[in-house]
Amino acid sequence: MSSKNKNSKINVAVVGLGYWGPNLLRNFSDIKDFKVLYGCDLVSKNLEKFSAIYPSVIFTNNFDGIIKDKNVDLVVIATPLSTHFKLAEKALKAKKHVLIEKPMTQKSKEAVKLVKLARQNNKILMVGYTFVYSEPVKKIYEILKNNYIGQIYYYDSTRINLGLIQNDVNVIWDLACHDFSIINYLFNKRLKSIQAFGSKFVNKKNEEIAHVIINAEDNFTAHINVSWLSPVKIRTILIGGSKKMIAFDDISPNEKIRIYNKSVDIKPSQITPFKPAYRSGDVVIPYLEQNESLKNELMHLAFCIKNNKKPITNGEEGLKIVKMLEAANLSLKVRKAISLNL
Repeated sequence: MSSKNKNSKINVAVVGLGYWGPNLLRNFSDIKDFKVLYGCDLVSKNLEKFSAIYPSVIFTNNFDGIIKDKNVDLVVIATPLSTHFKLAEKALKAKKHVLIEKPMTQKSKEAVKLVKLARQNNKILMVGYTFVYSEPVKKIYEILKNNYIGQIYYYDSTRINLGLIQNDVNVIWDLACHDFSIINYLFNKRLKSIQAFGSKFVNKKNEEIAHVIINAEDNFTAHINVSWLSPVKIRTILIGGSKKMIAFDDISPNEKIRIYNKSVDIKPSQITPFKPAYRSGDVVIPYLEQNESLKNELMHLAFCIKNNKKPITNGEEGLKIVKMLEAANLSLKVRKAISLNL
């Protein structure tokens, strides 16, 4: 990876100004390490809308023109999944750093090609798994690293809301991939198998509700519940350990993490399995910085580009998650657990 002069700005082109692109434009414009040179979209209404807000940015529908511009250091891809591979491939071949929104590609063989291209051209390839850079997840990482909750038993996630129903992917690709990235970041465990159960109701094309079970070494299990058809929005993660348990509620305005001093203990000499000893103690609510996750992610990217470092959610990590998503899709089809070879 080629490093960037630490005092010079990183020139950015944001491609795709629909759902997520405006957040990227805003954050890149706010961070002193970056300068947004281009905004790109095929919808002329989007170009008109943002050219009024960002007068110093060139808005265009010409992607090829952008990647031919030698001044562009970083191409950011926030377009539909089906376009990710071709756009990222062109950008990497033009020797640009690439930030690509999640999921990385439709197929793992495409992800493999992008990882190789980035390596060959000495460029950073990063995938936008924003939750990994959120303050609550960073705090949970610290807690687990210090072995504060003891042996980890399980990860239990509920990620449900009404919409946005996607046309090109199922709910696992849209929502559960966030949990895959969090699990890979938090737990240094070999994942052994994945099993998915899903239902289609609205358009009969892609699953709108799904449950995913991941089995890993050390008897660790992850359960993930995702839905586009819930009347309420819930974003919770529970992590159970032998000493303590963590609850993360992403919707909570100011108490996103609670650490419960609770556990279950069975001592055969004193208690039967039907009468376990339940231990309950204090609840700790740790202090969290009030930083936007996307801003944290982009500042991490700036640091990596300027210091020749590999991002946490690098291309290899993106590839691993695409493999997990493919295995989940296969499990839906054959209705059994699929072995993971990551």
